[in-house]
Amino acid sequence: MTRGADGPVKVVFVCWGNICRSPIAERVAERAAADAGLADVEFTSAATSREEIGAPIDPRARAVLADHGYRTDGHSAHQVTADEIAGADLVISAEPLHVDRMLRLAPDADNLSLLSDYDPAAQPGSGLPDPWYGGPEGFEETLAAVEAAMPGVLDAVRRLQR
Repeated sequence: MTRGADGPVKVVFVCWGNICRSPIAERVAERAAADAGLADVEFTSAATSREEIGAPIDPRARAVLADHGYRTDGHSAHQVTADEIAGADLVISAEPLHVDRMLRLAPDADNLSLLSDYDPAAQPGSGLPDPWYGGPEGFEETLAAVEAAMPGVLDAVRRLQR
């Protein structure tokens, strides 16, 4: 059976706290899909840790999203669950560490990947650096890396919709 065949393709972006990288990816994916006329897909985001549960998007991530015309509202960080992993067609992580943590939750998951794997210019397995520890330039770099991977993510969604 093709994933996504019985409803919308579900894509979950995952990072450590669900306040920077994964909500950035979620919002970039929403707009990229809309711009491409790609319907019947749902994008969400989650954390592997419990540290930021209930928190909004980091103010620096919110600023870079707003500066580039992306949606910034409607976010509350939550921790990914085994059911969420099982119910998704694609679970796209910021770093290999996140994949490892999710495999502990869902050892049989076959829908996990790295966001950098969708960017042909990125080094395989490199992951997405965490901008949280730096200044605004790190968030700009994160956004650029997410945008570079998005055509590959949308191609994967299209394959799932066939």
